[in-house]
Amino acid sequence: MITDRHEAERDVPLVDPRAREIWEELMMSTKYFFDHPFAVKEREEGREEGRAEGRAEMFLEILEARELSVPPLVRERVSACTDMDQLKAWTHRAVRVTDAADLFDGDEA
Repeated sequence: MITDRHEAERDVPLVDPRAREIWEELMMSTKYFFDHPFAVKEREEGREEGRAEGRAEMFLEILEARELSVPPLVRERVSACTDMDQLKAWTHRAVRVTDAADLFDGDEA
């Protein structure tokens, strides 16, 4: 972040003072956007979605590594799930079941 005019003059190859001023304003508003609570919230939501997708992929890989057939309905249900606790529970079951359909026994549909 630009802290004084001398730093701006060193780092920005703009000769025109008005152009430099506009550039500084743009850079400050861009930085503000990334620190804005909305942007922070959106990034965190994106991270959570990524974690859930990763957990779902790992879960399906466990079943495949165990050479269990994974029906499309099971794959769709797991891929659509964003509840990390549910995915964790299914992952624990994935190492014990003998049929992928048994993963959902006891779950509410």
